[in-house]
Amino acid sequence: QVQLVESGGDLVQAGGSLRLSCAASGRTVSTYTMGYMGWFRQAPGKEREFVAGVSRTGVSTSYADSAKGRFTISRDNAKYTVYLQMNTLQPEDTAVYYCAAGSTYQTMDLSSYRYWGQGTQVTVSS
Repeated sequence: QVQLVESGGDLVQAGGSLRLSCAASGRTVSTYTMGYMGWFRQAPGKEREFVAGVSRTGVSTSYADSAKGRFTISRDNAKYTVYLQMNTLQPEDTAVYYCAAGSTYQTMDLSSYRYWGQGTQVTVSS
């Protein structure tokens, strides 16, 4: 089993930056079981949506259009941790951000991810 714990969410002014972290732990945690990892977000009253994803090796990444040019996803397999650097934040980025892991391929489909964290709140004030 794999547990994911996110951290780094906060209240920030528009134009500011935040770095989210997601640490994986558990008896079966490994780079293989973590697989393709992603960040999703869910704003009040909206569906959860894909933000960014990173391959097992960290070489290949993908982003939602809303994140391109502002957000950067990376992972440190030695620490079983994935990061999301978010720059130039806007009020529309306000949401609970979730870390996901365990997909066997690059995808934006929530159902393909086996493990989920509890989320971390990001609030951007105007």
